[in-house]
Amino acid sequence: METVIKADPNIRWGAPVFVRIGNGFLERIDGPKAALEALLHRWPSQSQPEYAAAKYRCADAIIHHGSAEFARRAFIEAAVAVKVLS
Repeated sequence: METVIKADPNIRWGAPVFVRIGNGFLERIDGPKAALEALLHRWPSQSQPEYAAAKYRCADAIIHHGSAEFARRAFIEAAVAVKVLS
């Protein structure tokens, strides 16, 4: 029997998070999918424990096992740790 994982990449947070990654332009992150993409492809440092927690929480929220707001909080903590939160 196959296991089906229901995922919803279109989950949105109650309020966006604004960060400045790479070129310094203000970037609006509206949900776990955008946050996970930023973390995986453009994040300035992957060595902080907050980075790993944010990746986990965002992926977890997308596949409906976790809270989107927990993912948002973890993403904010990761952004604060690398000083990209605006």
